[in-house]
Amino acid sequence: MEFLREPEVWVGVGLVLVILILLWKGAHTTIAKMLDSRAAVIAAELAEARRLREEAERLLADYHAKAKGAEREAEAILTEARAEAARFAELSRADLSAQISRRAQAAQDKIAQAEAAAMQEIRALAADVAVAAAQKLIQARMDESRAGNLIAESIKDLGGKLN
Repeated sequence: MEFLREPEVWVGVGLVLVILILLWKGAHTTIAKMLDSRAAVIAAELAEARRLREEAERLLADYHAKAKGAEREAEAILTEARAEAARFAELSRADLSAQISRRAQAAQDKIAQAEAAAMQEIRALAADVAVAAAQKLIQARMDESRAGNLIAESIKDLGGKLN
């Protein structure tokens, strides 16, 4: 019995005894129950993970749909903004053209008024010069006898002109 002196034999015997005691006390059923409960927890977690994944996929699909809708809406807004900008530019060009036309017409009217005023001033000045020249000529050529004859003739003609 030489093999009883080997420490490995006694370690093996101790191990077998521990296993037999554990089996006799029902440790295997407790371990099985613990493993079963752990398996149930893992299965529940997997089911929850599956459910969350499906929900996440639905949300992702919803977000993709919303993103596409938002892109279409943004494109529509951009198109409308471009059209509005084009309309505004055209309207601004038309308004600017009308304003330039009005200002040009106002400037032409002012020029015409200035020409008319200048012509009236020139005519008035010419009339004043003509009157002054006529006065000087009349004073130079008129003597008392001629002046008396002109006054007498004017008085005679006055009666015919008044009736």
